[in-house]
Amino acid sequence: MSTLREDAQPEEDSPGVFSLPGEAVDVYARLLESAPATLADLLTHSDDPARARSWLDRFAELGLVWRDSADLVHVSPPRAAAEAWAVERELEAARARESAQVLADMYATQRRLASGPVEVIEGGEATLRVFQTLVGSARDEILGLDRGPYLTSGRAERDDLQLAALRRGVRYRVIYEASVLADAHNMRVLRMSVAAGEQARVFPDVPMKLLIFDGKQAFLPVYRPDRSAIDALLLHPSPLLDVLSEVYEAFWRLSAPIHTTTGSDTNGDASAVSVEPTPETQHLLALLTAGLTDESIARMLGVSERTVSRRVGRLQELLGARTRFQLGVQASRRNWT
Repeated sequence: MSTLREDAQPEEDSPGVFSLPGEAVDVYARLLESAPATLADLLTHSDDPARARSWLDRFAELGLVWRDSADLVHVSPPRAAAEAWAVERELEAARARESAQVLADMYATQRRLASGPVEVIEGGEATLRVFQTLVGSARDEILGLDRGPYLTSGRAERDDLQLAALRRGVRYRVIYEASVLADAHNMRVLRMSVAAGEQARVFPDVPMKLLIFDGKQAFLPVYRPDRSAIDALLLHPSPLLDVLSEVYEAFWRLSAPIHTTTGSDTNGDASAVSVEPTPETQHLLALLTAGLTDESIARMLGVSERTVSRRVGRLQELLGARTRFQLGVQASRRNWT
């Protein structure tokens, strides 16, 4: 049975709330002492039969009591009833969220049309959801400017989204700020991305976080002042998006490539002139030109700072340069960079 009487309506609280005040607990205690019993017997021993009847009907709605074919009222295990009620509420909440998302999408679409090409995404969950949609719908190319600080929440999911995009043929071109290369974890993730097909470059001072999807939309994460959460700006086709795309390409031309493999050390001698510049030398020169420190270069190449210093010294000797600036000039004159 769903209720002990069809016309019963609890006088307090909503039937959608699993909440039992002291009065209900007293009724439930007497019920445990007397059940199984007829409804009439249960109400006979109550100080307020009408109130007791209302609470018995509420118990039936919540699944705490049931009545058999002989019209006897029994008590159900309360934990199972409460869990079943909670599961149903969770399903209702999930359906409500789905409906809310549909309405939110309609709202966002209308606001974008009304307010121009810039859309504000508020809150970490909404930002992540928009990011997932943009990466999942990209078909040709994703361009990125990347700098710290980083939020660890959702990092694995974002990495999975990138790998899925690379597998379906989306080209990734990302410019990283040199400072992020000082972190060992960031370097491991970076090497995995490059090994998976990402084209990566590095620049000493990347001004912002930016992602451009198929040249049609730009996504700019914006940290809150306390760094506790992140919002975002979403740019749709507009002159502003065109400018950002041109800015990105300018940074790409100025930045230094990142590779996943490096060569071994070689001793400086005259015979080395005929084989230079090797790809490893060009990579090292590009990193030096980009203004990276020896520490950052060493971390990128997977060698010690001492090894980097030794390689730079060998190149200076080879090209007759006393300083690293002169090394860059001489390398440029020889078309080594």
